[in-house]
Amino acid sequence: MTVTDAPVTTREQAVGRPLAIVLGLLTTFGPISMDLYLPVLPALTAELRSSTSTAQLTITACLLGLAIGQVIAGPLSDRFGRRRPLLIGVAAYTVTSVLCAISPTVETLIAARFVQGLAGAVGIVIAQAAGRDVYEGAKLLRYYGRLTVLGGLAAIVGPVIGGQLSSVTDWRGVFLFLAGVGVAILVACLMIFKETLPVQRRAAGGFAHTLQDFRRLLADRVFVGAVLITGFTYSAIFAYLSGATFVLQGIYGLSPQGYSLAFGLNSLGFMIFGFLGGRLAERWSEKAMLIIGLAMATAGSVGLLVTAILHLPLIAVILSLFTMVGGVAAASPSATSLALRGYPDIAGTASSLLGLARFAFGGVAAPLVGIAGADNALPFGIVTVVSVAAAVACLGLIRARTTVGWAGTTVG
Repeated sequence: MTVTDAPVTTREQAVGRPLAIVLGLLTTFGPISMDLYLPVLPALTAELRSSTSTAQLTITACLLGLAIGQVIAGPLSDRFGRRRPLLIGVAAYTVTSVLCAISPTVETLIAARFVQGLAGAVGIVIAQAAGRDVYEGAKLLRYYGRLTVLGGLAAIVGPVIGGQLSSVTDWRGVFLFLAGVGVAILVACLMIFKETLPVQRRAAGGFAHTLQDFRRLLADRVFVGAVLITGFTYSAIFAYLSGATFVLQGIYGLSPQGYSLAFGLNSLGFMIFGFLGGRLAERWSEKAMLIIGLAMATAGSVGLLVTAILHLPLIAVILSLFTMVGGVAAASPSATSLALRGYPDIAGTASSLLGLARFAFGGVAAPLVGIAGADNALPFGIVTVVSVAAAVACLGLIRARTTVGWAGTTVG
């Protein structure tokens, strides 16, 4: 059965608009945690008397927390359901955002950001897993396309709000704003989010059973290929998140408000191509959209490297970034669908490995762009080119898979 002709199930019919909105909000934990305070990162660096590379560890710590937290929360949600872990995670995110705001040193902030990432990871992994609980076929692919679009929207809104907040408050106020966002999402989850994983479909067993599930996933070439492609492409994205603020503000002289507008333009491209990536994959194929997305990302990353070497004007940077992030967005729905479509019975565990690659790879890439200092864009270009090239190399792992789903439905 192809992704375009799956039948409408009872679970799909039960999904109302409020629940769909809440599921979308959960996937914004990553973007808002990263993007909202990027415009004030240089000011944070100065106030805490930190070096550029040390300040960027606040990004790395959050990314690693987002990665590790998903590996913990995913299997737990397969075993105990989605709702209880979700509520605990959102509440913890709110508290740790306050801890970030009152951090007296950069070392304390790095530790608080790691815990904030652990808590925020719960919402991200459950957004993906709960979607797999209630959608199938083409609707599942469109759902992951919507998550990509919402992530791009959050990436647009985050820097714009962060830039505006920087005119009325300092970086500590930005983290208090994040705490307020956490409270709002917690209230929405309490009122609207109902359990999407019935007791009869939950995973049994303890740690040994979880390890068996991980081995099952890692033995699948398609799953591994999709996960690696996601990880490497998002390492380019997080290199962008980490380095663009210093490149655009430090080298090209943009104000925090100007940076937020430039960032918003590229994030608009992320939204547009994320939507198109989900829709076009239905008409063509997931692998075709992966190839198109990676071709765009390659062109954009090479443009960034050439721009850094030749010191090209600002427009070259903006166009290259737009092309690169648009390519990653175009490939993302297909990569996510390929990874999760064959594993409805362990969607949380499968989502956790996908998230681990996305944020762990990004956490490694983020500090590398600052190695040569805030006034040198060359490492930024090198990191993005290497990341996208590695993703392209993993295309060979993607091949047809035929899997029997939880209700006996064959997909592939």
